Amino acid sequence: MRTLAVNTFLSLDGVMQAPGGPEEDPTGGFSHGGWSANYWDDMMGRVIGESMARPYEILLGRKTYEIFAAHWPYVTDDPAADSLNAARKYVASRTLRTVEWSNSMLLQGDVGAEVAKLKEQDGPEIQVHGSSNLIQTLLTDGLVDEFRLWFFPLVIGNGKRLFGDGTIPGALKLIDSKTSTTGVVIATYRPAGEIDYGSFEFDEPTEAERQRRKKVAGEG
Repeated sequence: MRTLAVNTFLSLDGVMQAPGGPEEDPTGGFSHGGWSANYWDDMMGRVIGESMARPYEILLGRKTYEIFAAHWPYVTDDPAADSLNAARKYVASRTLRTVEWSNSMLLQGDVGAEVAKLKEQDGPEIQVHGSSNLIQTLLTDGLVDEFRLWFFPLVIGNGKRLFGDGTIPGALKLIDSKTSTTGVVIATYRPAGEIDYGSFEFDEPTEAERQRRKKVAGEG
């Protein structure tokens, strides 16, 4: 079974909406679009380049697909554009009837079931970019194998979040982490089963322990 990896830019308070520009996704009156643009350095570019140099396919929700399809097909002399345009793309949407971006395929019906079928097929890893609504479905259905999260050093307060209401509790294991010169932390996690709960509360002392403490305190 092939890996499905969520690739997401996040503020420290978990917002993933419109990192690339003011017009990217203003839904809900979001006015902070473009919050990631001024943090980029050479290391971040290398990480992106390494990720796109490996074979991969892309899974997108409708909104992110429309944003990407309105931009990347028209970019020339750019290795990132060449890679995205050449990759197989799966688009999850209940409203689109056709997808025109090269090598794109529309997923219809039950998205969770369709993605589960894709994971069982032979092929490279499947990367999810943006697509906050789609990610909630993937999380609910337990289809995410890896989280590649880019934490930017800012807080936004409102907007679409990676882990929204209804997220199923679970543990994650840190696989890798890097930090850019601008303070962006790039961390890779994999699901690690259920949360291992514990407590820092002291055990209730026995009667013998209470008497010992009184003697030490000079009360006995």
